[in-house]
Amino acid sequence: MTQPGAGQRLSAQDATFLYMERQESALHIGSIGVFEGQISYDRFVDNIRSKLHLIPRYQQIATPAPFNLGHPTWEWDQEFDLGRHIHQVTLEGATDEELYEKAAELFAPMLDRDKPLWEIYVVNDLAGDRSALVSKVHHCLVDGVSGIELLMIMLDVSVDPAPPPPAPEIEKKPPESSFLRIVDALLDNVSEDIDRLAARSTMNVDIAGGETQVRSIARALETAVPYFQVPMARAPFNKPLKGGRVVAFSEFSFQEIRHIRRAAGGTVNDVVLTVLGGALGRYFEMHGQTTERRMARILTPVNVRSDEEKESLGNRISMLLVEVPVGVSDPLERLSAINARTQALKNQNVADGIETLSSVLGGSPPIVQAALGRLPPPPNTVAHMVCTNVPGPMIPLFCVGRRLLGHFPLVPIAWEMGVGLGVTSYNQKLYFGYMGDAGTGNDVQRLKEFTDQAYVELRAAAGVEKSDLPELGVATEHEIAHRPTGASQQALAADAG
Repeated sequence: MTQPGAGQRLSAQDATFLYMERQESALHIGSIGVFEGQISYDRFVDNIRSKLHLIPRYQQIATPAPFNLGHPTWEWDQEFDLGRHIHQVTLEGATDEELYEKAAELFAPMLDRDKPLWEIYVVNDLAGDRSALVSKVHHCLVDGVSGIELLMIMLDVSVDPAPPPPAPEIEKKPPESSFLRIVDALLDNVSEDIDRLAARSTMNVDIAGGETQVRSIARALETAVPYFQVPMARAPFNKPLKGGRVVAFSEFSFQEIRHIRRAAGGTVNDVVLTVLGGALGRYFEMHGQTTERRMARILTPVNVRSDEEKESLGNRISMLLVEVPVGVSDPLERLSAINARTQALKNQNVADGIETLSSVLGGSPPIVQAALGRLPPPPNTVAHMVCTNVPGPMIPLFCVGRRLLGHFPLVPIAWEMGVGLGVTSYNQKLYFGYMGDAGTGNDVQRLKEFTDQAYVELRAAAGVEKSDLPELGVATEHEIAHRPTGASQQALAADAG
């Protein structure tokens, strides 16, 4: 993975995650990886140390520019110590629920900005001779897609992998003087202004299928403006966040998901939103809210990386707001409506338009963006929650010889959206991870239960049988011991739609 060296300035999108962060809404992403057997802390640290040169950004600090004249730059941590990033936790005999509770506790606080913005917790002695890795990586450093690429470096595709290439000699210079950094920030601002002017001169050039950037922006505005003009009916969890986190997880057969989409149409992401819509309908009714003709407004991040950017860190995402009917009891009818909506958004290049518009708005001076980030955010009348779906590896992975049994996503929540949903795939399973604010979304376990019910209903309506095929890879003793009675129990980016 090729990364720029120190002194590289954060993009406006990356810097926004630093400017907008609050104690009650920390903006990092992460996961819980559950492993067979016990992970040796010392071996794990040595393993990370041997590979850390492949991701030099993980030894660099996001350093603010003097007076915020420019966005922060990545500078080498002159006192870098893996012991400040990798920690040991022992949960003797802990159940899955106890692990999830501990992971939520570890995930809630903001990362220390005086060091590189990531942490990993090695959790040993779980019930069933298992262990776990709980990770936290700031959103200014990675988005979901580049976070999965990071996972592929941290883990291995075999029990006994080949050693990584040797680390090159790198001179880790300290940051320049404040005066030089001011000059650099001003020069970078001028350079970015020139680039934006050049980009505007080509905004009428076709970008796809005869579409121009100007037309794409117009379509994006035409789609988005009504949501700001017509406030949504708030969900029970659309309140100011209190801090603290609770989590709940579901896992489903990816083979069943494929069969559902083949039988009923749509993409994997459409299937995910259909299940979410069924769960939210039950959840709203549980809280005494009506669902008749009601739409849940779901923000769905969209990866807009080019092939050339595939191996870079940082954020290259746009957003689509998808209306999900929560009062439609027929899951196939709900899937059809969602598929029609997402297809219309794709055909109109709305994601590209929003990304282009964000780039234009990101041209305001960094000092202004940083100041706006310190202001209280306006009330959220636009979207109920975020649902992000990131395809992961479909083969078994290993860490210091221990097999990864399950990979559960952890997502940030903010802007009065007290519940968020992360979805990822691993080794023929699809994992749903609900993150809830402990004050406003503390009943995500009920959402998880409703999700399981909505999935079973959709599977039955699509005529898909429950899968009894084994996963790829060899079953572990733990899996065999916990397999239900009578059941024998490369990343699919295209399937994610």
